[in-house]
Amino acid sequence: MESAPETQAIKYTGSKLKLLPYILGLSKRVSGDSGKLTVFDGFSGSTRVSQAYAKTGYKVYANDIAVYSKVFNTAFLMNTREPKSYQPLMDHLNALKPVDGWFTEHYGGDGEHTLSNKGDGLKKPWQKKNTRKLDAIREEIDRLALDEGTKSVAITSLILALDQVDSTLGHYASYLNAWSPRSYKDMTLQVPDLWINKESHVVMKDDIFQALEKLPDNISIAYFDPPYGSNNEKMPPSRVRYASYYHIWTTVCLNDKPAVFGKASRRADTSDKTAGSVFEEFRKSKSGTFMVIEAIEKLIKQTPAQYIILSYSSGGRATRHELYEVLNNYGKTIETAKIQYKKNVMATMRWTHDWVTESNEDNFEYLFLMEKK
Repeated sequence: MESAPETQAIKYTGSKLKLLPYILGLSKRVSGDSGKLTVFDGFSGSTRVSQAYAKTGYKVYANDIAVYSKVFNTAFLMNTREPKSYQPLMDHLNALKPVDGWFTEHYGGDGEHTLSNKGDGLKKPWQKKNTRKLDAIREEIDRLALDEGTKSVAITSLILALDQVDSTLGHYASYLNAWSPRSYKDMTLQVPDLWINKESHVVMKDDIFQALEKLPDNISIAYFDPPYGSNNEKMPPSRVRYASYYHIWTTVCLNDKPAVFGKASRRADTSDKTAGSVFEEFRKSKSGTFMVIEAIEKLIKQTPAQYIILSYSSGGRATRHELYEVLNNYGKTIETAKIQYKKNVMATMRWTHDWVTESNEDNFEYLFLMEKK
């Protein structure tokens, strides 16, 4: 098993932090010791895999439909400055006078009261002392009219700081009944763990099938970690969607003050009717095949890479045997790694009385390494 470089990210369901040594090990098996190949991270998410590939020496094409993923990837993969050069910006933002603004109105709570007794009766992800800082800092970032790279570093720092003082289980579809100990801390921006990139990485924000059409012919390895949805048919679809889990990070990135709904004040564009991915579908198509299986087959078929590493959870809709069949239809499975993985705490939560929780069986992550025909 390969050692993995240090990476930095928010709390993220499905995070591949513990799988990085396995992913890099499979990649080295086909790239050799040099690692001087081009890789495509198609569902970059928290960007840990993209960061690890970049720091290991690969040229990376990083893609994800989420705006926060593009911001993280731009901050980490596109940086060519000394990290310490951003410290004056961090000092300036930290010194701003807190203000009551849009974020405080929707996401700030009073720390001196129990959550059940707050004025609007709704639980909140942050205490007001920190959302007031958020309001001031986010407006200042826009006012400064920074270049894209610097702005991405500033927003990444802001999100990482907010992630350290929240009162959640790591997502923003619901919030804790009582303030977490970390929520009492004062939010402070720090320079992210950047490095000077020597490779010319490429950051994309496309639907995966649109991204595949834009890739050059010299992609050696494609790594795919598609959203899994759930194999639990009684789970509300919106609860498994990343757009729903991390709606706040989208709003912090865009600062667009969107219409919100529900107890968690989710963005209106993360509702069941407007959000979601075909890879999170739990329904069957007219052919009787699960739609997610058809999506994975299309993904493998259209990928212009010699090697593909597919990551998939035992809790996902597709089964291991179905994945084997799809992979072997378009090439040869070279190796499969099966890693026991502790379930994210969200898998054992009961959102409503109608949602039956996941089974208590062991959870495994599978990594399939294949060579295309």
